[in-house]
Amino acid sequence: MAAAFPLIRNVAALRDSRFDVLVIGGGIYGAWIANDAAARGLRVALVERNDWGAGTSSASSKLIHGGLRYLEHFEFALVRHALGERRVLSHIAPHLVQPLNFLVPVWRGARVGRLQLLAGLTLYDLLATGKQPVPRFKSFARAKLLEAHPYLRADGLRGGLRYGDCQEDDARMTLMVVAAAQAAGAACANRIEASHLLERDQRVVGAALHDRLSGERFELETELVINAAGPWSRALIGAQAPAVKLVKGVHLLLPALGGPDAASAFLLTAPSDGRVFFVIPWYGRTLVGTTESSVNDPGSPEVSADERRYLLDAVNALMPGLGWRDSDVIAAFAGVRSLQADDADSLSAVTREFTILEPRAGVLWPLGGKYTTARCDAVDVVDRALQIMQREPVRSRTADTLLPGAPSEIPGQGDFSGWQTEAVPALLRRGIDAEAAHFLCLRHGTRIACIHALLDENPDWRQRLHTEAPFIVAEAVLAIREEMALDSDDVLRRRMPLKLLVRDAAPAISQVDALLEQSRKVSETPVATRT
Repeated sequence: MAAAFPLIRNVAALRDSRFDVLVIGGGIYGAWIANDAAARGLRVALVERNDWGAGTSSASSKLIHGGLRYLEHFEFALVRHALGERRVLSHIAPHLVQPLNFLVPVWRGARVGRLQLLAGLTLYDLLATGKQPVPRFKSFARAKLLEAHPYLRADGLRGGLRYGDCQEDDARMTLMVVAAAQAAGAACANRIEASHLLERDQRVVGAALHDRLSGERFELETELVINAAGPWSRALIGAQAPAVKLVKGVHLLLPALGGPDAASAFLLTAPSDGRVFFVIPWYGRTLVGTTESSVNDPGSPEVSADERRYLLDAVNALMPGLGWRDSDVIAAFAGVRSLQADDADSLSAVTREFTILEPRAGVLWPLGGKYTTARCDAVDVVDRALQIMQREPVRSRTADTLLPGAPSEIPGQGDFSGWQTEAVPALLRRGIDAEAAHFLCLRHGTRIACIHALLDENPDWRQRLHTEAPFIVAEAVLAIREEMALDSDDVLRRRMPLKLLVRDAAPAISQVDALLEQSRKVSETPVATRT
């Protein structure tokens, strides 16, 4: 077994080794497929044209959830499937997947009334079989709800309900799954573009690759190609690609709710059109989204003024006490998902069901699905791959294998909360502030040992990169040295989401650029001359 870290950009292995499977796309689906395939003994190459999670997998709602709203469209199997994965992911990555309580206020005349919600949440809890990381739903009277959340619209409020789901840092989770794939034996490299597929005797036998750093071009031949490039998959397939529906989701970052509500999340229904959206605490800010629209091009999706206004109007209609304006928006981002093309009347009704296509001989194309179910969907992809390659079936082990940093990797440490109770004070003694120490544990788990080692090297690295974001300099150093971060966007958008949390990231960018330059100089210096 290889080590999960440091992540090695293993271009030499891609160029010179033999592989059974080439996985194209370093989002959450490509990462889990590569991890599962390598863990089952296949020789796996994983490539990503940009950075790990740089596309849709860093532009989600940051949730690990069953999808309560899908019950309205009778997608019971999808919800049960996702709730099962919520349990699995909270077990194998307790440092990355954290419980979160959602409140659902009910107003008079709402499209979904209190009785319907009660029935839906009862079913939601029933579908969540086995030991779950969140409590069962609970009802709240109007007075109690307003007392706890006075900014809610009082007019017509009848009460509310609370249910549990989980949240995570999507880019961070993707990175950890890539690291797990490397540990299982996969050769992984970002900034490697698959320019086109190779074909022989009417069968795809690999891909032509382009190293976007060095400019080198080479061919990688393999028994099977798995095209996990998400909304960019269709372009790689070519004329044989079936139609898909590209759906853009938009989110806004706004200030924290503040006070005791800092950990409160809400599921709300926009009064203007009845669409469901979330208001979620995230890294000391509030994440609001999503609104969905069809697009034709997945590249660089923009957030329009109308989309910003739609979400702000929806929040202010139901939470008028917040009084949020466009000037309060700290950041906005959008991601594009590729779903099965169908004739649904609305985007919210378009199925999220997962399917595996074989548009060309030698190619598998995972389509649809959702972030929460990526691991178990990957199991189905690898099962199909083994069948196509006429290999003996091998049981998947990813449901039982802890992701890097999971605290129970340390014998005798107990559950995550027990581990964290000891880990946070140790960071505080290093001079790290309490908020940064809290998030260090949630992002790195047991790998905070690396942070301690870096602080032994330079105690000044305990300082924040930006006073308004809970990330320290040592994390940036670790991202550059061990997490395959190659530019400031890798570090400040995906290894940590600093660029989403502050309006002016320029000082942090300058500091990270200096660290990157220093790292390059060290790597270019002959070993014998280093002091």
